Amino acid sequence: MLRHLYVLILIKHIWSDVNMHSVNKHKKWWQKIIGDKMTLSGALSFFIMGLGQFRNRQIAKGLFFFGIQFIYVLFEIMTSSLVSEVIPGQPKAWGYGFFRKGLWGIYTLGESTGGRFRDNSTMLMIEGLIAIMLLLVYLFFWIYNIKDANNIHLRYLETGQRQTSKEFLDELFEKSFAYVIIGPALILLMLISIMPILFGLLIAFTNYDAYHLTPANLLDWVGFENFKKLFTYTRWKNTFIGVTLWTVSWATLATFTTFFGGLFLAIIVNNKYVAFKRFWRTILIIPWAIPGMISLLVFSNFFNQTYGPLNQMLGKSIPWLNEPMHARATLLIVNFWLGVPYFMMLMSGLLTSFDKTLYEAAKVDGATNTQIFWRITFPILFTQVLPLLVMSFAHNFNNFGAVFFLTNGGPRNINYEYAGHTDLLISWIYKMTVDFKMYNMASVMSFVIFLIIGTISVFNFSRTKAFKEEF
Repeated sequence: MLRHLYVLILIKHIWSDVNMHSVNKHKKWWQKIIGDKMTLSGALSFFIMGLGQFRNRQIAKGLFFFGIQFIYVLFEIMTSSLVSEVIPGQPKAWGYGFFRKGLWGIYTLGESTGGRFRDNSTMLMIEGLIAIMLLLVYLFFWIYNIKDANNIHLRYLETGQRQTSKEFLDELFEKSFAYVIIGPALILLMLISIMPILFGLLIAFTNYDAYHLTPANLLDWVGFENFKKLFTYTRWKNTFIGVTLWTVSWATLATFTTFFGGLFLAIIVNNKYVAFKRFWRTILIIPWAIPGMISLLVFSNFFNQTYGPLNQMLGKSIPWLNEPMHARATLLIVNFWLGVPYFMMLMSGLLTSFDKTLYEAAKVDGATNTQIFWRITFPILFTQVLPLLVMSFAHNFNNFGAVFFLTNGGPRNINYEYAGHTDLLISWIYKMTVDFKMYNMASVMSFVIFLIIGTISVFNFSRTKAFKEEF
């Protein structure tokens, strides 16, 4: 009863054109959205989209907003049991409209009804996310519709002139053209890119594993239980720490070895005493031109302990891929082979673009070639390639192909949970999903990777000169 009275009082304030400062402090959010004063036009659009525009004599704009609300309401009705066929014995929730069922599904993840009717928790979660995103789009247009009707009427009270449709379109394209253009793309981005990311994140808060697979079983929300397991359970914690340390070490070493290797080759090839520069560049770029997967599969046979050509040539049985330290060193060597050509070509292009007068001035001052390199060439070069190094680090951090095709995460580590000695976080996630159906823990790890990579990337990008100059 008190809630109904509260709503009536709020409507009275809106309808009476009172100043929003007179509303209680807990309603100030409304003031920030709409403005200091609510008019009758804004109040009409509050209840039915477009009515305020009709009152302002903006028929086309009113039809546009009314059409949005009509489509949403019609879609909800058409997907409900009011229109669709009701199968005898089906759960009550199956007769809900799309938006109501979506919100119900993401909250409950389905109900055990028995018989031939069965809820699918993952599908309910996806439908719920889509429903929430579409409702957010609707909320945006609803708020904009109220604000527009309110502001247009306030402008009419001040100037005595009504804005025409042409004037509105001119103002819209002048001030908000970019938003109009990217609006449809943003909606598609929400459904195609953001929705799968949110779905993966939500899985981390469920019990979706090998013992709770859909649609045979319903999922349940478990809160932060999976995160707690990762950081408190001994085997999970040891595996996470071990794999994370190796992943960070691998990403750092793989990035800087290829960078300095490429820089060294670029300096050698660009030396004025080296002949046939184009020929050497062509030869050295071949490892990068060949698809990485093919090279990795060839190297996996080349380093085979039993019948690999390398061990046969050496006459020894070296466990290149079967012993932890050997396997990790082999990974770095092969990655060096694959990654150096890229940095060599990048460094060659940058070295040839440097201002030669800097070197001439340094030589006049008596600087040696070593001093010129470390005092002039390298600082300028490092500043220019630092954003690329950050991206290369992120790539190596998630370099699934190098591990999967060369070592497959091996050799096996009996102290780890579903991971081997050379597994990166990304390959560990792959094993947890494809091989062991531990979707909830894999989702937790994906979220952790996002935090690590996002934090490192933002920190490093924010310290680069390119980023500072842009902003």
